[in-house]
Amino acid sequence: MELTLLKREDMARTLERLASEVVERHGADAERLLLVGIQRRGVDLARRLAVLLERKTGKNIPLGTLDINLYRDDWTSMAAFPALGASSIPLPLEERKVLLVDDVLYTGRTVRAALEAILDYGRPDSVELLVLVDRGHRELPIHADYVGRAVRTSRTEKVDVLLAERDGSDEVRLVSPR
Repeated sequence: MELTLLKREDMARTLERLASEVVERHGADAERLLLVGIQRRGVDLARRLAVLLERKTGKNIPLGTLDINLYRDDWTSMAAFPALGASSIPLPLEERKVLLVDDVLYTGRTVRAALEAILDYGRPDSVELLVLVDRGHRELPIHADYVGRAVRTSRTEKVDVLLAERDGSDEVRLVSPR
C-alpha cells in the first residue's frame, strides 16, 4: 500500500518554506553558510535550496557534497561493498556554518556518519540539519533544525523520496508492507 505524502507542488512549497526559515535564522550571516548535501538525494535537495537561498538573499551560497558510505557503522555487515560517491567540500570549514541537507531523517545513523565525515574536512563554527521528511524512530540523540514534513511511521514502513533529477518526478511516498 502506498500513500502520497507530497506531490511536486507540495515539495516546491515545502522547500520554499525551508529556505525562508534558513534566511530568517541566518539573515545577514547567510554569507557564512555552506550547504552540504548528503549523497544522493540530499545533494539534489541542497542544489535546489542553494537556488532558493540565492534568490532570497542575493548571495551565492556555496554547495558541497558528502558521501558517508565509509563512515557508516554498518558497512562491515553489508552484503556488498558500499558504493562510493563523490565528496566535495569547496572551501575551508573554519568560520563557516554548515547546513547539512538530507531527504529523510530516520534513525540518525546517516547524520552521525555525516558529522564524522565533515570533521575530516575541518571544524565549522556550527552544523545544522535540514531534512525534507522526519519519520521518527531515532536510535541516536539527533534532531533536525529544519523539517519539511514530520510523519509518524512504523518501523516496517518506508518513506520513498523521488526527485526529478534522479527519478523523473517529484514525490514523497509512504510505503507499507502488504
